[in-house]
Amino acid sequence: TDGTTHTHADDTVHTHASGSVHTHAHGSTHTHPHHHENTKAVLNRMNRAIGHMEAVRTMIEDDRDCSEVLVQIAAVRSAINNIGKISFYNQKGELLLEEYVRNREDMFAETCSSLEVEAREFKPIIGGDYELTMRFESNPNEKIYGMGQYQQKFLDVKGAELELAHRNSQASVPFALSSLGYGFLWNNPAIGRVSFNKNITTWEARSTKKLDYWITAGDTPAEIEEAYADATGKVPMMPDYGTGFWQCKLRYMTQDEILEVAREYKRRKLPISVIVVDYFHWPNQGDWKFDTDFWPDPKAMVEELKEMGIELMVSIWPTVEETSENYKEMEELGYLTRSEHGKRLGQLNVASVIDVTNPDARKYVWEKIKKNYYDLGIKIFWLDEAEPELTGYEFSHYRYFRGADMEVGNMYPKEYARMAYEGMEEEGQENIVNLLRCAWAGSQKYGTLVWSGDIDSSFRSLRSQLAAGLNMGISGLPWWTTDIGGFH
Repeated sequence: TDGTTHTHADDTVHTHASGSVHTHAHGSTHTHPHHHENTKAVLNRMNRAIGHMEAVRTMIEDDRDCSEVLVQIAAVRSAINNIGKISFYNQKGELLLEEYVRNREDMFAETCSSLEVEAREFKPIIGGDYELTMRFESNPNEKIYGMGQYQQKFLDVKGAELELAHRNSQASVPFALSSLGYGFLWNNPAIGRVSFNKNITTWEARSTKKLDYWITAGDTPAEIEEAYADATGKVPMMPDYGTGFWQCKLRYMTQDEILEVAREYKRRKLPISVIVVDYFHWPNQGDWKFDTDFWPDPKAMVEELKEMGIELMVSIWPTVEETSENYKEMEELGYLTRSEHGKRLGQLNVASVIDVTNPDARKYVWEKIKKNYYDLGIKIFWLDEAEPELTGYEFSHYRYFRGADMEVGNMYPKEYARMAYEGMEEEGQENIVNLLRCAWAGSQKYGTLVWSGDIDSSFRSLRSQLAAGLNMGISGLPWWTTDIGGFH
């Protein structure tokens, strides 16, 4: 059991014991439980799904018109009324969140309206998926925190409209912590948008097959965060070297240069834990190895740095250009992201991007990393371009193993982190941390330390990083940093 209730459009409910509610809806333009079905019949099917779990308590409030079904799972109670509208309450009976419905199906409801607006709306897209809109009532006095990292100054994102998509310096982690005492995860990796307006809250997915969200409640923010971490995964322990000073610049060009910098730190008795080899230390993008013309003996370099108490971090990019020794093989095996029109090349400048949603592609790339870096003693990686930074961010133009970018694209940074983490874990490494430029819900369990990307060097930008870092922590990613002086 994972502690969730799964509610589907056909009124079937799968319940597990923990205090969170997980709601799905499938398959029609306007999805909600059958309005005219006897409420007791709905409850009977709920009880069959719930089974004999003592931690779950179900109740029914029944009158002549069978107006409401109530399901309580620990701290959260969900109510489904006679027209299929779902509301969520805490243990005290206080309303946390309710769907936004404006129709005439319940003539006695305060929300009876000729607007004909449904809470859950699926619009078919040619090809089989749906464009999804989910609407909730809005409490104008509510404050909302989290949602990942956006380049704006607001810690409280109530009143904001946020793109549910990744860009360089933007990480969409769609978990919202409400001042009303609940946490809400939009568990859908599709490209979309959310608007926390005063009059209505609207979540949108541009291409999807289902509605999937998760809600939990607690008396304190800490309780809510704990439940969220239980559901999505907890961060590993930070290794000792991760808590020290990391020295990085764009960029050290040679082995001699980086060793001389490290030696100078030691001569001056300055503390240093990690030093970084940035991008283009390779012959071609997608080779995932040192260019020996400039890095003639990487193993000796790593050993000398370790003797000084310094770990070497190397930059990994997910890009593969046509001149790479791995391009042809990866293309033939289907390990590269596909373009809907034209060539794969050009997805990021002149290169294609690896498809980390394909488990075989993750294993293939990790084996290259292991052979050319890990086996030399390098135990920490900078997984750059983690969004990925597609040229022009034309999300509708790309397709992965798991589906179209429009449908699954936001999972990319999590799967990218997973690629390295699982490979390192298989080698027996513990307390794993890797630096990434992006994340999604659950990235934290793969040792992800996020930095806020290529930000500009201004006090306005610095102010935005304060909100970005705090909201990333609230979104379940406690490891976060930013370029000290900005990037450009």
